[in-house]
Amino acid sequence: MRNYRKLTEEEILLLKSQSCLADDWSKVEVVDAFTTDYVHHTRFSGEVKLGVFESEFTLPGGIKKHSGLRHVTLHNVQVGDNCCIENVQNYIANYEIGNHTFIENVDIILVDGHTTFGNGIEVAVLNETGGREVLINDKLSAHQAYILALYRHRPELIDRMKKMTDYYSNKHASSVGTIGSHVMILNTGSIKNVRIGDYCHVCGACRMSNGSINSNQAAPVHIGHGVICDDFIISSGSHVDDGTMLTRCFVGQACQLGHNYSASDSLFFSNCQGENGEACAIFAGPYTVTHHKSTLLIAGMFSFMNAGSGSNQSNHMYKLGPIHQGTLERGAKTTSDSYILWPARVGAFSLVMGRHVNHSDTSNLPFSYLIEQRNTTYLVPGVNLRSVGTIRDAQKWPKRDKRKDPNKLDFINYNLLSPYTIQKMMKGRQVLKELKRVSGETSETYSYQSAKIKNSSLNNGIRFYEIAIHKFLGNSIIKRLEGVVFKSNEEIRQRLAPDTEVGQGEWVDISGLIAPKTEIDRLIAGVETGEIDRLKKMNACFAEMHNNYYTYEWTWAYHKIKEFYKINPEEITAADVIHIVECWKEAVVGLDQMVYSDARKEFSLSSMTGFGADGSHDEMILDFEQVRGDFESNPFVTAVLKHIDDKSTLGDELINRIKPLA
Repeated sequence: MRNYRKLTEEEILLLKSQSCLADDWSKVEVVDAFTTDYVHHTRFSGEVKLGVFESEFTLPGGIKKHSGLRHVTLHNVQVGDNCCIENVQNYIANYEIGNHTFIENVDIILVDGHTTFGNGIEVAVLNETGGREVLINDKLSAHQAYILALYRHRPELIDRMKKMTDYYSNKHASSVGTIGSHVMILNTGSIKNVRIGDYCHVCGACRMSNGSINSNQAAPVHIGHGVICDDFIISSGSHVDDGTMLTRCFVGQACQLGHNYSASDSLFFSNCQGENGEACAIFAGPYTVTHHKSTLLIAGMFSFMNAGSGSNQSNHMYKLGPIHQGTLERGAKTTSDSYILWPARVGAFSLVMGRHVNHSDTSNLPFSYLIEQRNTTYLVPGVNLRSVGTIRDAQKWPKRDKRKDPNKLDFINYNLLSPYTIQKMMKGRQVLKELKRVSGETSETYSYQSAKIKNSSLNNGIRFYEIAIHKFLGNSIIKRLEGVVFKSNEEIRQRLAPDTEVGQGEWVDISGLIAPKTEIDRLIAGVETGEIDRLKKMNACFAEMHNNYYTYEWTWAYHKIKEFYKINPEEITAADVIHIVECWKEAVVGLDQMVYSDARKEFSLSSMTGFGADGSHDEMILDFEQVRGDFESNPFVTAVLKHIDDKSTLGDELINRIKPLA
């Protein structure tokens, strides 16, 4: 707590001579080292406390400005040390301002009444008319929001989660706002009921009302020109720029929104990007990306998603209001001019091409293509497993994590193959086999969930899923037996035995966090009984699940060995392990070779169309190579070839290590 003193008579006379006014000079307090040198044309109202003005700011272009107060009205304001505040057209009211903060050419900054700074605002996500409201707060994670939006069949859970948010909102409510230290606010319009964290940079924003900007030194927030935000929370490390308009929105860590993007009643979690287009009532899980003017995302749930230009969904086929919603599970993509009529559910890592109006649910057939031909949805199961684009996406997501804040809100699992996707492939394989059995092996097409599957696609789908299952289970076994020399089959069995029973049964993707459903149910039960009664306790549970992922994953894989290979893991032998590893090697090499072949298409003659300005065929090839490089030296291609060698060596090493026991 700083010590303040009253102004001396001499200081008051000096301030008056520098065109300063006060409603009551006795309510203006200063620190001991305060001098009047840099306070000019300032009006004081209510209780005002001032620090020292000793340092200079060096602005872009090299101009220097000394800290101080010039042409500003302050009402109930506390100003820290070495701030520069000048040219405020109206006034600053009811704020505590940190140290080394620069505020210039602003219309008005005020807190009016008691406010929660955006905490507790209801965002009508997924359903514009309500029913799935998420109460946003500074600590909101994608996983909290997922449960709050989708577990409406547990009213006690929802009620208690709302009370937790209300508790947090009321705890942080105030009639005094804060602007942190090292903040810069320039050329900005109205800022009303907004809390601004340290190191935030606001330049040219039009209007901000009722919100929190949770900037900090490790991960500053940038708010740029023409931005309008009402009822919002913006998390650390985010950039909101260039005419973005947000109404009732939560923006997660390290998000980028710009180029006139507009969103209402939407949630954007870690590393989302939105440009040019619009969003309405969407749940954008981590890495949801949309770049195009013509793209509308509405009433949908997405994550690790890339929206093509002109992508659109609609929920207008209703009579009682816009009640329909849809889900694109993790990793789904839409091509240019794709359209989906909600309700629909698209399986993980699937590609949507064309217009789809049949309300299909392909959640048990991940890695598929949904293609429209003559108003009919054709499904190509599993084909995306061999796509070079899918593999490249999985590699780029961890590299594109721009979160610098040591306190991360979302716990993100990047794995392409996990118990979540493999369980769906196992179900999908059974679905396809059953279709084949019921409709006959010679059928030209099969019907599934309002979609058609061609005979060749169905057989290929079964094969793709089996390859992926071999790859995942083999990976798990090799990892478990890594670096240990075994003297007997019994020692192998002991090593393979799981460390915990947690992990069996169904797994879920809670918007980026992949976890056993039993653990999510345990968390929910803890909330319902009151054992988990704070938001930070919920986040600690999510962190624990994330940190134990590989332990739980092995438990799941261990119990699936019996189901898939018809081998009891409690009686497994070295010969059985060698058989599984041989299947794994075949699967890994086979899949990599398919990816390699898919990559080669990018270097075909047809891909070179448009290269070479005016010259011959040879010039076209040379131009292509200068721009794209040649196939064999492409970094991704060399990585695939190295992956084949590395995995073959890894499998051979385990086989040689346990061969004497076989």
